[in-house]
Amino acid sequence: MAAENRDEENLIVHRGTHNFIVLNRFPYTSGHIMVVPFLHVDKLIAVAEPVVVEMMQLARLAEGLIRDVYKPDGLNIGMNIGESAGAGIAGHIHMHVLPRWSGDSNFMTTVSETRVLPEDLGVTWKRLSDAFATVQPGTPSVHPN
Repeated sequence: MAAENRDEENLIVHRGTHNFIVLNRFPYTSGHIMVVPFLHVDKLIAVAEPVVVEMMQLARLAEGLIRDVYKPDGLNIGMNIGESAGAGIAGHIHMHVLPRWSGDSNFMTTVSETRVLPEDLGVTWKRLSDAFATVQPGTPSVHPN
């Protein structure tokens, strides 16, 4: 029996060989994704070269697809490693890729601990999983456009 596909429920939009791409469940903006190694590791220096290479290839791919789907003014791409650096899951590294627009930040997050998103996570999952589905398997670093 085939394993049950729960990618939509788990907000996974793409799977590579060593990493997967998942929506941030508590995004700063619509389209906020994370590239996450399958291997549970807490330091970038502890990750094998093929995993790191694919992680960056997938971040590049995500950048292109997010630019196509969301038309942002810019992007934030980076990692928070360790609890004191702001890592939500301190024991598992991941790379954030999130679209940004001029004027997209406001007082709500700071004052009210509230985020305002123009799009439901289910809609974001559908838009991005459809975009990633256009990528040919085995070519994670090549953006289709």
